[in-house]
Amino acid sequence: MSKKLFEVAQEAKIGLIVQVKDNQPTLRAAIERLTTTFAPHDCAQSRNHGRNRDETRIVTIFAPSEALAGTDWHPHVASIIQVERSVATRNPSTGLLHQTNETAFYVANRPITAARAAKAIRAHWKIENTSHYTRDVTMGEDLSRIRTNPGIFARMRSFGFNILMVSKTGTMKQDRYRAALAGVRYLLSLLAIPKR
Repeated sequence: MSKKLFEVAQEAKIGLIVQVKDNQPTLRAAIERLTTTFAPHDCAQSRNHGRNRDETRIVTIFAPSEALAGTDWHPHVASIIQVERSVATRNPSTGLLHQTNETAFYVANRPITAARAAKAIRAHWKIENTSHYTRDVTMGEDLSRIRTNPGIFARMRSFGFNILMVSKTGTMKQDRYRAALAGVRYLLSLLAIPKR
């Protein structure tokens, strides 16, 4: 997350919500202090209950003025968003519940309501889970050590992933293995010595 991203969004008049992670320790610490000290402006709660899973989400909106005053982030951040997730997962074989709690922080470049922020963040996670996560697992994208022009290789992986998704015959792993074998066989056929 960079201030340049917020400047570009402001010039283009685009609303932006970005998660604050541990790589921004000063900003994150200021936000955490704000959320424990000041009262929120808006709050929304939702609950999803599915098979063996019960998730409660509380989205809270804070004004950033007190926390970010005097910092480089002050002109860029219009809302601070706190998302608290509590997930209870039931183990089908034992019937026991496993409880996890997680708090995430986001910043927005425009004032936003809690309900709208919750919807936007939830929509992003759908993209993350259906596209990025499957690409990471199928193509081993997180394990990649490519540091020169990584964007080119990311596009190549996306291209290959899309081909596998469209022409799916078995599982993704099987299709990837089958495609790799076909490529090796073709390369070996190019190296084969012609018969006389």
